Amino acid sequence: MKPILTFYFFILCFNILSAQQSPFDTTIYGRNDAAGHWLQTRGFKMYYETYGQGEPLLIIHGNGGSINNFLYQIPYFSKEYKVILADSRSQGKSVDNSDSLSYEMITDDLNALLDSLHLDSCYVIGWSDGGIEGLMLAIRHPDKVKKLAVTGANLTPDTSAVDPFVYNWAMNYNKQLAAMPTTDTVKTMRKLAHLLSYEPHISLEQLHTIKCPALIIGGDHDVLLPKHTMLIADNIEKSYLWIIPNSGHSTPIFKKDQFNAVVDDFFKTPYRKIEGFGRFE
Repeated sequence: MKPILTFYFFILCFNILSAQQSPFDTTIYGRNDAAGHWLQTRGFKMYYETYGQGEPLLIIHGNGGSINNFLYQIPYFSKEYKVILADSRSQGKSVDNSDSLSYEMITDDLNALLDSLHLDSCYVIGWSDGGIEGLMLAIRHPDKVKKLAVTGANLTPDTSAVDPFVYNWAMNYNKQLAAMPTTDTVKTMRKLAHLLSYEPHISLEQLHTIKCPALIIGGDHDVLLPKHTMLIADNIEKSYLWIIPNSGHSTPIFKKDQFNAVVDDFFKTPYRKIEGFGRFE
């Protein structure tokens, strides 16, 4: 089981901590008619927005989230990149009433979006489930990913990867949803809960196929255990590891300035293999 806090739970925590109206409720991102577009693809209608000019940068949100999760990344990166963000299948404005949902489906949806924009490669940022989909994009569609930065991703849905408290919370969340009367909203919530609780299943052998440079990020008190974040980095040939101190799962929000600057530098600086006497630098 892979229990990552849904974005709704995160917003609740954000409001409690800040004691004010959430900026996610007031931002134009995710509801910007001037930047918004629709793509009919793979059996559903995907909503996406684009900002800025330059090298293409795909940013992928987490479970239960949407485009507006990146209100601190869009203005920063759109100064120099063409930023592309989509509401993933069954999330945000991208309604999908089918019974199934998987990381593979969402990953292939994003690949179809890039094809529709005639993009053969791009930089990629993924947070939480978006980090998983970023890894899978580099595995399933390797030519599409120039460089990959993921935060709060995991390979397996169990306590080898996930903090036990969060694991137990998600198990209980699934039970609560199962007991609710079935409506379209509850059906979607169940799909998302099942996704975050019982997937992914990415093997180390699959990670070994990733050839693009990757920056693997996690908070030192993330819902994903730092040792698991290190495992991901250790099994990607051209990877850097960044464990952010005094940080939980929401690194693009609560560590936004550090996150933006470090990821931007990673994209702009050629990857270097550090070995031999270089390790003394």
